[in-house]
Amino acid sequence: MADSLTLFTSIGLTEQKAKETLKNEGLSSILKDAIAQAHQVHGAAGVDKAMGTLLYTMASRLKDVKRLTFLAEYIAQRKINTELQLAAALDFVKNHPQDPIKQNEFESACGVGVVVTPEQIEDAVEVVIKKYKEELLKERYRFNMGLLMGEARAALRWADGKIIKNEVDMQVLHLLGPKTEADLEKKPKVQKTKAPESEAKVKKEDLAVNGDVKGECKSLMEQLRGEALKFHKPGENYTTEGYVVTPNTMNLLKQHLELTGGQIRTRFPPEPNGILHIGHAKAINFNFGYAKANDGICFLRYDDTNPEKEEEKYFTGIRDMVEWLGYKPYAVTHASDNFQCLFDLAADLIRRGHAYVCHQRGEELKGHNPPPSPWRDRPFEESLVLFERMRRGLFAEGEATLRMKMVMEDGKLDPVAYRIKYTAHHRTGDAWCIYPTYDYTHCLCDSIEHITHSLCTKEFQARRSSYFWLCNALDVYCPVQWEYGRLNLTYTVVSKRKIIRLVETGKVRDWDDPRLFTLTALRRRGFPAEAINNFCARVGVTVAQATIEPHLLESCVREVLNDSAPRAMAVLEPLKVTITNLPDDTQMDVHVPDFPANEAMGSHVVPFTRTIFIEQSDFREVMEKGYKRLTPDQPVGLRHAGYVVSVQRVIKDSEGKVVELEVTCCSSSEAPEKPKAFIQWVSKPLKCEVRLYERLFLHKNPEDLSEVPGGFLSDINLNSLQVIDSALVDSSVRGAKVFDKFQFERVGYFSLDPDSTADKLVFNRTVTLKEDPGKI
Repeated sequence: MADSLTLFTSIGLTEQKAKETLKNEGLSSILKDAIAQAHQVHGAAGVDKAMGTLLYTMASRLKDVKRLTFLAEYIAQRKINTELQLAAALDFVKNHPQDPIKQNEFESACGVGVVVTPEQIEDAVEVVIKKYKEELLKERYRFNMGLLMGEARAALRWADGKIIKNEVDMQVLHLLGPKTEADLEKKPKVQKTKAPESEAKVKKEDLAVNGDVKGECKSLMEQLRGEALKFHKPGENYTTEGYVVTPNTMNLLKQHLELTGGQIRTRFPPEPNGILHIGHAKAINFNFGYAKANDGICFLRYDDTNPEKEEEKYFTGIRDMVEWLGYKPYAVTHASDNFQCLFDLAADLIRRGHAYVCHQRGEELKGHNPPPSPWRDRPFEESLVLFERMRRGLFAEGEATLRMKMVMEDGKLDPVAYRIKYTAHHRTGDAWCIYPTYDYTHCLCDSIEHITHSLCTKEFQARRSSYFWLCNALDVYCPVQWEYGRLNLTYTVVSKRKIIRLVETGKVRDWDDPRLFTLTALRRRGFPAEAINNFCARVGVTVAQATIEPHLLESCVREVLNDSAPRAMAVLEPLKVTITNLPDDTQMDVHVPDFPANEAMGSHVVPFTRTIFIEQSDFREVMEKGYKRLTPDQPVGLRHAGYVVSVQRVIKDSEGKVVELEVTCCSSSEAPEKPKAFIQWVSKPLKCEVRLYERLFLHKNPEDLSEVPGGFLSDINLNSLQVIDSALVDSSVRGAKVFDKFQFERVGYFSLDPDSTADKLVFNRTVTLKEDPGKI
């Protein structure tokens, strides 16, 4: 164990990451083989961190281990030097499973031997800039710079993306000059001529699965007011396809309208056995949103018919999340409120000849083609007696069930309506030992609450006929069930069972670990409720299942936080800077706008003294082409301070690491030339803990065994959490409350974590300032 730990840390893995790797026997074995192969080429001292990172990435993603030696040799010989090349290599061997690999085809596909010079990058960017010069001069910094990057990268596939970006930034700066105040202002919205009402309605086909409405993106409320959903009007349930009309239907609908006054009624019916996740956010927005858009009401109804898994924390947690998203239930109800009524209706169902007590065991009822029950035709009087005996606790668990005489769309015969469970219920205690199933309870609770539109995800479509059948078999008001596509995200799991496994194995801290996509986790990470609602609106309401990548949600978060998160300055990896031409007792107040694009929204004051701290990455001892920040030969501006600093002396420790800079400063107006960049800084700062989050899983679909043969627990991204305990933040955040959000300038958006104390603030990075195209 100790030898393996030493081996893994020797290639650049942190001790924590090495320990996590050792827990995965399969990955550990592959990685050891890869390192041994590299040592054969270079010797033990030849595997540096860059090579080690590539070997680790290869080991964690390689599905065909017989290609291990082949790929490891290319990495060890430094023929594959970048993540981009490695990704291409992995794709190649995946698509060419048969031996042997044609070396020339492989090397061509992976860019082996391709050298991209700085001159080539400069020329390629120059061509792209020239192509878009007219638009650049017109739109200036509002122009989509990603377009320039994309075309330059397409021309130079194997070039370093960071170098291309630096070159693009430099050439754009040369063409346009520094940003002006006008460039920082928001782009004015174009006023569109209002279309006639008939043209303005949103059509169903205009709602794409990726969330964009053709033309202008509409809010969820606007979508639901339009024609996105062809729902029936209250009382006109019978116009819905598949709705069963009985001799008493119209009379029941008339009574329904008299009771509701023609009001839209929906419900959000979660099972209180876990924490809500991002998929539930869509359901919440849909149910509450549809009711709100039509001046209706929405119930929060707990489907609490499974006492074995229900806990008080889930009841309170669910309501907390509904209200956090901005919705107030018309009433909070429970399926258990209706236990007596449901029991009486079950007895009535037996009397009508539609249900019977069965003694087949659970294992006999599994599957789509279970054997018919020999008790299906027993007299209803006998079933009534036995059902009462079930209620009184005279049968053992599994010894008897109540089944309904019907066949569902999926071929399931006679679904169970009641089963025996000798488990105390959260609300009713030991009053009941028989509990109704979802198939029996849901439609009847909808009927009792006079729901007009029972909105369900697509997997419940197979239960629509049983929904209609049961209401009509009992001759009670029958609502209409409508199905829509679920919302799923890549790079995560939302199954309660799997989240519990993540917690139990220590992969995450708890249900609210910010790497998860439970709503409590997203709130803790700093995602605003408004952003989650906007995301649900962009995804839209479609019949098809939508599987979305997290960057769309993160984009919605940035949009909200850009307008709502005040700015502060922070450095995560501090480098001390002493300004030698200022007196020792220098202390000035610097006014920093909370929102630079709109200074009328307020500002805060931070101190400026002789000693400041900057980000380590904002200084390089050796100048490189495209680098615009501080070097011994290149001054840099200090944001908001009005000063430009120039390096006079670089101080290093005994190991040669830069630990301090001595600089001189001058006013920006007196500087010989405008600096190429302005960096953030702090003075007399607060020491904070900062937690940086990345995706929890390495693959898009961690639950897909064809993609991750070892199962989702083997797919954990060991770099998903990085804790920095010595970050420095300016004093403006001192009075922050839990969940308060800030933009740390040039660093990202951050939220104050509940772990914070009076002595130490803890910040979670919510999202980076811009989407990182280099993410897995």
